[in-house]
Amino acid sequence: MSAATDRDGVLAVLIVGAGFSGIAMAIRCRQAGIGPITLIEKGSGIGGTWRENTYPGAACDVPSHLYSLSFAPKADWSRLYAKQPEIESYLQDVADEHGLMPLIRFGTTLRRAAWDEARSLWRAETDKGEILARAIVSGAGGLHHPSFPNIPGRENFAGSSFHTAAWDHSVDLTGRKVGVIGTGASAIQVVPELAGRAGHLTVFQRTPPWIMPKNDRPIPQERKDRYARFPLTRLLERWRLFWRLEFPALVGFTRVSKVTDQAEAMARHHLRKAVPDRALREKLTPRYRFGCKRVLLSDDYYPALQRPDVTLETGSIARIRADGVEMADGTVHALDALVFATGFDVLGGSLRTEIVGREGRRLSEAWSDGMQAFQGITVAGFPNYFIMLGPNTGIGHNSIIAMIEIQAAHILTCLKALMKGRDAIEVREPVQARFVDRIRNRMKKSIWQAGGCTSWYLDPKGRNTTLWPDSVLAYRRSARRARLSDYRLR
Repeated sequence: MSAATDRDGVLAVLIVGAGFSGIAMAIRCRQAGIGPITLIEKGSGIGGTWRENTYPGAACDVPSHLYSLSFAPKADWSRLYAKQPEIESYLQDVADEHGLMPLIRFGTTLRRAAWDEARSLWRAETDKGEILARAIVSGAGGLHHPSFPNIPGRENFAGSSFHTAAWDHSVDLTGRKVGVIGTGASAIQVVPELAGRAGHLTVFQRTPPWIMPKNDRPIPQERKDRYARFPLTRLLERWRLFWRLEFPALVGFTRVSKVTDQAEAMARHHLRKAVPDRALREKLTPRYRFGCKRVLLSDDYYPALQRPDVTLETGSIARIRADGVEMADGTVHALDALVFATGFDVLGGSLRTEIVGREGRRLSEAWSDGMQAFQGITVAGFPNYFIMLGPNTGIGHNSIIAMIEIQAAHILTCLKALMKGRDAIEVREPVQARFVDRIRNRMKKSIWQAGGCTSWYLDPKGRNTTLWPDSVLAYRRSARRARLSDYRLR
């Protein structure tokens, strides 16, 4: 693998996706002199999740100075929690500053990738032609294929209907009867934006979320100036935020513990303070342990639900009709528009692209017993193939950007080994098996499997194949430097 030539038309690294993961990996490759590289992006621009999700109120629930790449800081974030346009703009600026734009092929979708054993390379089939690469890094992520609930009659609805991840900005919801199905992370951001704008808003809740105050506010100009003039102050703020979020994981957040009891008490206090009405408060009180589902942050969701033009519906939906939503008790909510705030198909999205490894084995076959990868990054039987934000690398307590940077460092170690005259690097199957067994054993006692809920974190067999069951520091110790003894090098 040469840093200066494209030998026989073969790339050193093909990176899939131009969101946080793809951009971080591309920058690290260039800094290490690994090339030539190319990024392919199915969309028309930079941003990944932050390009796709443009619904009203879309914002991050991790503090801005922590939700950014450590090697590409931004001193002038406008708010404690940045909104979608500012994050998308940040990623565009990072790509520009690091000279990535000429390396990106926009509007290019990876359809299939197959390992060529004879030549020790990947043949990537895109909708724009074939690309040959020594290694592939998948930075596609899992939060870009909308998931819809299995409710009869969805196709019969006569009004406007769309998912939050594919918001139709041509539809004016002002003064109309609007329904929102779902009460997850997207819903608690979009509901306050629609309340007061819609003529009447009906929120269909299946399970209430645990909600904590967000305390979002603009960052004063003098503080932005100080961060710009004295970078150390910005770095200290980043570390303060990291440790504030990391500490709960170190003392028991990821399992049922005294921390769980304390957090539930704080969340209930927030609910009592925000919602005086006892009947409504009862509907909004979760019946599972704090942290079992994603914990949400909001200052305006509870107030929105108490408006006279907003209805919280907690009954079971029987079907969707042309004119609205019919409940199991026969009640009909007449609607002009229906918004699905129902999350993403993480497992199905990971398998939409056919990946064929050694001896014709497909990734879908390797994952027939659940998604699994060594450190969430490499899969036995798939040489020179790396996944960012793969199985069991999501987190519910800190910034996912920290996990991305750890994975980029791990992958970089492997790519450097390939540069030293090697043809292929592949995780040893026993190493992967031991890692997966350890993770699954940890998960049995985790809050996500012992907390009394069902969530999108779980696969069809009830196993959590999505989240990391420990702290960011533990993952850093485990994964930041790839031990080549865990790999087969040819």
